[in-house]
Amino acid sequence: MEILQGFVDAVVGIFNSSGLTALNWQNYVMIGISIVLLYLAIKKQYEPLLLLPIAFGMLLVNLYPDIMSAPSTDMIPLADYMKDHPGTIQYPITELNGAEYVNYPTNGGLLWYLYQGVKLGIYPPLIFLGIGCMTDFGPLISNPKSLILGAAAQIGIFVTFTGAIFFGFTAKEAGAIGIIGGADGPTAIFVTTKLAPHLLGSIAIAAYSYMALVPIIQPPIMKALTTKKERAVVMEQLRPVSKLEKIMFPVIVVIIIAIFLPDAAPLVGMLMLGNLFKESGVVERINKTAQNELMNIITIFLGTTVGATASGQTFLTFDTIKIIVLGLFAFCLGTAFGVLFGKIMYVATGGKVNPLIGSAGVSAVPMAARVAQKVGQQENPGNFLLMHAMGPNVAGVIGSAVAAGVLLNVVG
Repeated sequence: MEILQGFVDAVVGIFNSSGLTALNWQNYVMIGISIVLLYLAIKKQYEPLLLLPIAFGMLLVNLYPDIMSAPSTDMIPLADYMKDHPGTIQYPITELNGAEYVNYPTNGGLLWYLYQGVKLGIYPPLIFLGIGCMTDFGPLISNPKSLILGAAAQIGIFVTFTGAIFFGFTAKEAGAIGIIGGADGPTAIFVTTKLAPHLLGSIAIAAYSYMALVPIIQPPIMKALTTKKERAVVMEQLRPVSKLEKIMFPVIVVIIIAIFLPDAAPLVGMLMLGNLFKESGVVERINKTAQNELMNIITIFLGTTVGATASGQTFLTFDTIKIIVLGLFAFCLGTAFGVLFGKIMYVATGGKVNPLIGSAGVSAVPMAARVAQKVGQQENPGNFLLMHAMGPNVAGVIGSAVAAGVLLNVVG
């Protein structure tokens, strides 16, 4: 009989500690959402390098919430502690109601420790380091007017910032929401950890989702704002850029940004350091490490821990719906302003600039440039806009970091 009772107690203990009792409906909804995101990452290949770890982190935290639990302290009666730990007491002792307790620290969950790289703003600049190593700023240097299109695409950030305040968010929360319009995941995470860390899960997932959906979201906007004649414009070949120009560019940019907008220096500085690794040609081993091994490791940590912030209890709120809608609005507006400024340049140059390249002013590199190329070739199969679109595209990377610095300076 005692054996049977022990077996029953063991089964009841396993059941009580299982997710069947610990999880609620919000967790199960988020598990479903994570499976959908995994499908999009694997089957549709929508930004799989980031969407897959984000989705799996979301799955983990909603199956086992303790994986993101912070370290805590248990108060253990002194006598009980001494039985299990004879010898010198290494932890503080608290006296409560005449009894003595040992403040015994407990470990946090695995992903909580990895998340500190996000919380402390370490991972996003390191991602920018890797991006810098893989980015060719030649098209931007060759055509400096591309900076205008990259800047124009950031207007959506500031319009949405104002709109978010109107919808009841604080200035700091609105700044974090607005940055989604830059279509730059690391920048969105960097700004959100500084301004509104409690919104990180919603904002990060919105930012990366819209980055992944660039080929779906942008073409209708581009076609609605341009004529067939404008989309068919063939642009002149860009001039060659010397190695000296490519080496001087990151140094000059970081000096200007660090002096006039120091809040953007961590992102822009690491971006330009990575680019200098690439263009200098003297640190090939470091360059390869930064764009491969380091980039891959940080991407795993960043994606998984960001996804793990999206627990059902914090994610499934009305504010999350508003954030997703406002983020989409910001991204669409950024695309639209880029195209509209492209049309202005089309008129100003007598029809020499294809307005489609303005859509690449958002910093989803290089996907936005590829979309501009694809839409242009639909009107003119002999049209090659990729390199022309890369100018606004890399300008958008700098522009989103600058916009982040402005928001941090204004509302931080």
